[in-house]
Amino acid sequence: MRHGRAHMAIPEIRTRNLQRMVSVNAVDLEEFARRAVRYCLQIRKRTATNLTKLHQIFIYLVSDRRMSSLHRQFLGQSGPTDVLTFQHGEIFISVETARLHARRFGNSLAQELRLYVVHGLLHLHGFSERGKSETRKMEMTQQRILQGAGRLN
Repeated sequence: MRHGRAHMAIPEIRTRNLQRMVSVNAVDLEEFARRAVRYCLQIRKRTATNLTKLHQIFIYLVSDRRMSSLHRQFLGQSGPTDVLTFQHGEIFISVETARLHARRFGNSLAQELRLYVVHGLLHLHGFSERGKSETRKMEMTQQRILQGAGRLN
């Protein structure tokens, strides 16, 4: 272990496809997530966040049904959402919602899933959407990371 950089170790990324509704290239998404986490860690280098402390991050690709259950259980809201991030390094992504949003916004499914991965990583890195300026800062940072880490479409 090198001294002075121990807290900046790159977390291990694991992706599990727990849904069967939509065909997804989970291997490609996991490879992208590994690149994206490195870009995220270049931001806010001096600030300790969940992302800088985690040893592993788990990305779970789930159905709208499972996401609706999680959304209700943890946020008290009904219906599915696109991505939920938990501070211990779990990122849940609804693949059905991703497909719907990809069609609506003219993205590929792969692009939409990558956006959700980056969104989850940034939440782990202390970004939030609590106000217009914070939301805008997060959106701009997402785009920078997507461009830097993405080599697809």
